[in-house]
Amino acid sequence: MKILSAPFVSSNRRSGAKTISLVLAVVAFAFVPVARAVPSPDPNPFYPPSVDLAPQPAGAILQARSFALYGLPLPVTAWQVRYRTSDTNGSPIAGTATVLVPNWLWLGPGQRPLLSYQIAEDSLGTQCAPSYALRGGWDLGAANTYIDTLFIAEALRRGWAVVASDYEGPDSRFLDGVNSGRAVLDGIRAARALAPGGVGPASPIGAWGYSGGAFATLWAAQIQPEYAPDIRFAGITSGGVPADWPATTQGVDGTVQAGLAMLVLIAIAKNEPNSGVPELLNERGRIALAEDASACGPDFIVKYDNAHVDDFATVPDVLSHPAFRAALDRQELGGSAPVTPMYLYHSTTDDVVPVAGFTDLVGRYCAQGADLTSVHSPLPGHNVAALGEAAGAMGFLADRFAGIPVAPGCHSR
Repeated sequence: MKILSAPFVSSNRRSGAKTISLVLAVVAFAFVPVARAVPSPDPNPFYPPSVDLAPQPAGAILQARSFALYGLPLPVTAWQVRYRTSDTNGSPIAGTATVLVPNWLWLGPGQRPLLSYQIAEDSLGTQCAPSYALRGGWDLGAANTYIDTLFIAEALRRGWAVVASDYEGPDSRFLDGVNSGRAVLDGIRAARALAPGGVGPASPIGAWGYSGGAFATLWAAQIQPEYAPDIRFAGITSGGVPADWPATTQGVDGTVQAGLAMLVLIAIAKNEPNSGVPELLNERGRIALAEDASACGPDFIVKYDNAHVDDFATVPDVLSHPAFRAALDRQELGGSAPVTPMYLYHSTTDDVVPVAGFTDLVGRYCAQGADLTSVHSPLPGHNVAALGEAAGAMGFLADRFAGIPVAPGCHSR
């Protein structure tokens, strides 16, 4: 990722910022956190609810602890925060978020900006959650956290605070838009309540996510007016947006990315036992559901390389079955347009999420009156665009944090 200038950081603070970027980049590329003796989330006593959640307001802090990011002596103060949120059904649950603040004063205008950064969990187990990896826990399933460290490091280098929520929740509900959106919004509320290092009620708030992180980011933006009117986003960026789930699952089926189609199938069967999808599984599919109900995304990719989903189903073309399609329809973005300026980007040759769904989503948002800049990137493929288009996403957020207005309406770039 291109490292841009930091106008609000002095020379001494620039040194600390470079330390963050360089060290965290090494960690990201090595995929080996320093502190491996970190208890996994499930037996870790920090994670289970310890209080009656019902009386607590949304975003209320239940517990907080500081820790060393990746177990390294970095100029960053880090907290793990448990907070009250709600699942899709409205039941109170305990969420977990990681809050990061660089160890120097914010010298820009106003209060220190807060970036809600959604890492692509894409998994079914708590050991895959970002909070576990950021604390120094090691699991192959947390590879996306290590990769996204590059983007988090750049946000910290600019002096921004970062909150990264485990938005899938304590039950690791991959592909549950409302659950994810509520966890993101309440994670922001918890970070503001913690008020670390210059973050306050007037801090401009942004949100960013790529791929699975974009799914959570945009669901949060869509439900924000009703669920969290107290949160006003300055701007939102998202890339590699998972729009049109049927096209995505069918496109990867039988390829090296077939594990994504299996992840979606198992997630729906796990999350929605009354959807009719579990009944579509044959014996091999039921074994997969039992074995992989808490597996991480990379585990699916390795295990189901070039697999065909129909081999796990009792019906042909299960990805087009009405029960499966109905479950996916409930998770599609675009039901309402966010009221926040957005910058959305997607590779025209994305090899994981077909670009046609992105184009359609942009059209639906624009038809509903969104203020949106869309980028159909010529960069080749899902992963290359994630890196190559990040500078534009970061620049858009920086302008919003600086109070620079956007031209209303929809614009393509």
